[in-house]
Amino acid sequence: MAVYSAAAAVLAGVESRQGSLKGLVYASNFQNVKQLYALVCETQRYSAVLDAVIANAGLLRAEKKLRPHLAKVLVYDLLLGRGFRGRGGRWKPLLERHQARLKAELARLKVRQGVSRNEDLLEVGSKPGSASQVPRFVRVNTLKTCAEDAIDYFKRQGFSYQGRASGLDDIRALKGKCFLLDPLLPELLVFPAQTDLHDHPLYQAGHLILQDKASCLPAMLLAPPPGSHVIDACAAPGNKTSHLAALLKNQGKIFAFDQDAKRLASMATLLARAGVSCCELAEQDFLTVSPSDQRYCQVQYILLDPSCSGSGMPSRQLEEPKAGMPSPERLRALAAFQQRALSHALTFPALRRLVYSTCSVCQEENEDVVSAALQQSLGAFRLAAVLPSWPHRGLGAFPGAEHCLRASPETTLTGGFFIAVLERVEVPSSVSQAEAAASELTPSPAPKGKKRRRKAAATPGT
Repeated sequence: MAVYSAAAAVLAGVESRQGSLKGLVYASNFQNVKQLYALVCETQRYSAVLDAVIANAGLLRAEKKLRPHLAKVLVYDLLLGRGFRGRGGRWKPLLERHQARLKAELARLKVRQGVSRNEDLLEVGSKPGSASQVPRFVRVNTLKTCAEDAIDYFKRQGFSYQGRASGLDDIRALKGKCFLLDPLLPELLVFPAQTDLHDHPLYQAGHLILQDKASCLPAMLLAPPPGSHVIDACAAPGNKTSHLAALLKNQGKIFAFDQDAKRLASMATLLARAGVSCCELAEQDFLTVSPSDQRYCQVQYILLDPSCSGSGMPSRQLEEPKAGMPSPERLRALAAFQQRALSHALTFPALRRLVYSTCSVCQEENEDVVSAALQQSLGAFRLAAVLPSWPHRGLGAFPGAEHCLRASPETTLTGGFFIAVLERVEVPSSVSQAEAAASELTPSPAPKGKKRRRKAAATPGT
């Protein structure tokens, strides 16, 4: 029964804006964080359906001691989930008394909506490109398996493999037990939005990582070769860290920092399950990490995904339906921290390439932060022109901002995201810092000869 009480408490906290869903799950002290998170997410996903069924069945009128959030979690598992876990506590017999009526109301709802399956209720009335239509992206963990073997496993389970997607239209057309290979990332599988794989044996064994496509881009674009030393500056919960380890083939070193002890502990469990052996975790604020420390003298790659407003997360509308956009005060505080973190990262002496990313759609946390850091670097760094075919670019807040990437449910069928790739500029000794800074703000032709070849080799997707 503890999982239902914990899930109800998280739902109540989200509704009263005590925090985000993920933050409240981590703060719940519930032992099985992944089980709790999966239950809350799935309950939220069917929230409108559950509200209708509970209201039409008169459950809360009949059982006045049953609180709304607990009722929603219990009814989800009874009708849409995998049934009551364990004994179900004292609420199990109560819910079973109403089971026939609840099932009848769910059946009536499907008849009214003209659908036959529970998951089809999620699609009724949803607009193309809305958050509810973002597909389920699944990254194959190449530290443990390969895409071909994962595809074969799903085919043996009755899934229909449709090959590599040719574009967004193929992904939009996904239904039922069909899946695709992503057209951009070679280890990313794409399933219909309603697919739930939290209990899948390959996920439980760490062979699969449930990770949105936009969240996979930062590690891919950083592209550290095996043997590299990398810093993951704000690392928890660890999906991007495990992706970096897969790109490194566990060869080299990842220094991963986070100052939240609980999130770091959960991250350690995730990395162990994923087979990551090249990562050194530290409970430390990245801003206190000294660039002159000899441990980091070989760090040439940094991934910086700092705390942000989360305004681009597909689940945000479910987690905080009345939250709207963050307040100006919160945006200013977040942007100030993000700019400090980015400027700090650019001071590491051996740094060659950095990826800055957020799951925010706010210019204050994205283009404005990058512009300020570039100006502060006095021409030492510039934006790399990555993925020229990506359809959603940075806002025109400063010259060169079009090299940044944005993502959204409407344009890329992903969560809302922002990514900027910064690379060090080789400045001849005869060029002053002032001239270098000026050239950063003035678009110029690509360098020729050896410098052009070196840039092309260091910029994936171009």
